[in-house]
Amino acid sequence: MKTPLTPDEKYMREALKEARKAYKLGEVPIGCVIEYEGKIIGRGYNRRKTDKSTLSHAEITAIKKASKVIGDWRLEGCTLYVTLEPCQMCSGAIIQARIDRVVMGCMNPKAGCGGSLLNILQNPDFNHQAEVTRGVLEEECSEILTRFFKELRVRLKTEKESGKESEKESE
Repeated sequence: MKTPLTPDEKYMREALKEARKAYKLGEVPIGCVIEYEGKIIGRGYNRRKTDKSTLSHAEITAIKKASKVIGDWRLEGCTLYVTLEPCQMCSGAIIQARIDRVVMGCMNPKAGCGGSLLNILQNPDFNHQAEVTRGVLEEECSEILTRFFKELRVRLKTEKESGKESEKESE
């Protein structure tokens, strides 16, 4: 018999669905949803390569959509679920949007600003701090990223090797 999902697991599963959309596009698979009063009001996934924009992070897209639904830039009372610890830009946007709570799947030791490198989300020097929960469905969130980068390394190696073969043929 399956154990029922907690609300955090339920919404993180939705964020993972968004991450899979990015994966299908060949984007780094990061997904995000924003919940308000038991409903998802914003969704987003990484689209930096697709949109050719530094700003096309999952969290930024979800915040924009949630703000339209709420009709305000303030997202008080909202919880943001994201599969990977937010970067400095996204952490700053979360604080600027006054999001109350952030739930992360896995940490990002190379660029995370929700507790790894920095903790922008809970910095007492800012006028707003978010409650943070880490490690929700961590294994699943980490696995999709690990698989993506493993496949990317194989693809890049194959492309590099086929490029060398093309050079030899043209000589």
